[in-house]
Amino acid sequence: MHRILIADDNDANRELLEAYLVNVDCEIETSVNGEDTLEKVASFKPDLVLLDVMMPKLSGFEVCKQIKDDPTTRRVMVLMVTALNELGDIERAVSAGTDDFLSKPVNKIELLKRVDNMLKLKGTEDELERLRQYIQEMEDSEAAGSTGSQER
Repeated sequence: MHRILIADDNDANRELLEAYLVNVDCEIETSVNGEDTLEKVASFKPDLVLLDVMMPKLSGFEVCKQIKDDPTTRRVMVLMVTALNELGDIERAVSAGTDDFLSKPVNKIELLKRVDNMLKLKGTEDELERLRQYIQEMEDSEAAGSTGSQER
């Protein structure tokens, strides 16, 4: 089951996003500021973070950059949800590493479609990573086997 973290300092926004996602087969956790969001990313291990940009303690831009810069969390999908829609804000979101962004007020159908697409992409990326690791393990065991046979 997928895990989604909703990060927004506004109670009404969090509740609205949770209500929109009620029929999505996922576990949902919420956070209320940038620091709380990073702690929840580490403990809850979400597949997707719906991340508000304007939050106390750390902005969504800073949170996204930290998620994407950390090797243990960089594959977490980030959908920035923001009232900001100036070109400079979009550029900041992209440079922070966001996977997509959605403008407020949030349209339920658009949110659900983007969440669905991002969770499918996350599943595909996870499967690709599992295959990469499997191939690497096979290559490593073959290399160890050929080294062992050469020593005889």
